[in-house]
Amino acid sequence: MLENLEQLVRENAQDAIVNNAAVPNEQNDNAIQAASSSIFDALKSQLASGNVAELANMFNSGQASEGNAVVQQATSGLTDKLAAFGINAETAKTIGAAIIPVILGKLANKTNDPSDSSFNIQDVLGKLAGGEDGKFDLNDVMGMFKGGNQNQANGQPAEGNVLDKLKGLFN
Repeated sequence: MLENLEQLVRENAQDAIVNNAAVPNEQNDNAIQAASSSIFDALKSQLASGNVAELANMFNSGQASEGNAVVQQATSGLTDKLAAFGINAETAKTIGAAIIPVILGKLANKTNDPSDSSFNIQDVLGKLAGGEDGKFDLNDVMGMFKGGNQNQANGQPAEGNVLDKLKGLFN
């Protein structure tokens, strides 16, 4: 996923990073990698903190607005990383604000596009559902959300809950 995410950043960062005189040419690749890792880290962090509803909303709507927690966290992470490369903090903030919402929106759209296999949501859902064969089964997902798969002897949920499954997506 990280390689595809980096390619998505590369495709959408030409004006903000590569053609930006404030970003030294020798830092272009580092800045692109910083953007993709900032997005990945923000997604992983939001899942780990249980912010599943906002993530689901972003992926379902295909919109990543400035007010979205993932956008804010990824932009902040990118700003810090670019500043560490010696890029002015205001310039770094402007770059983050210009590309992070666009890239996250495109990432969400790609996961919802059945003709685009670069980010295959069925594979992600298959892993989420914990299917042994990796295939997406709506019944597995629905069972997780409805509290299915109960242990009949003690009424306790079976191993792993929805949040645990979501956390595993980005490991």
